Amino acid sequence: MKYIALIYTAAAANPIHGTPEFGALLTGYKKATDTYVKDGVMRGGDALHPTSTATTVRVRNGKIETLDGPFAETKEQLGGYYMLDCANLDDAIKYAALIPGAAIGSIELRPIMEIDYNKM
Repeated sequence: MKYIALIYTAAAANPIHGTPEFGALLTGYKKATDTYVKDGVMRGGDALHPTSTATTVRVRNGKIETLDGPFAETKEQLGGYYMLDCANLDDAIKYAALIPGAAIGSIELRPIMEIDYNKM
């Protein structure tokens, strides 16, 4: 089953770019990614730009509305994701625990609903 691991951290909890702590964080992400690739569960993943670059889109009464930034103010912000193809939730949890963001934030695991749009 495919899972998405959504990485949430508070901006203040992340180490500053260019510091040894930031380098260690990136090394941790590389180690997790390398493990996913080696184990054959990696299906995708990327880091996201800060929420200050987000645009929220809504349609109300047939009109498109856009808002700068995320829809909701939260302490923890979505910073990236991995898509993993795991045998079961227990395996997905094991792999999610390798994500460095789990130590300073949280990882939301969600099964991906696979829809065959050709059969609709």
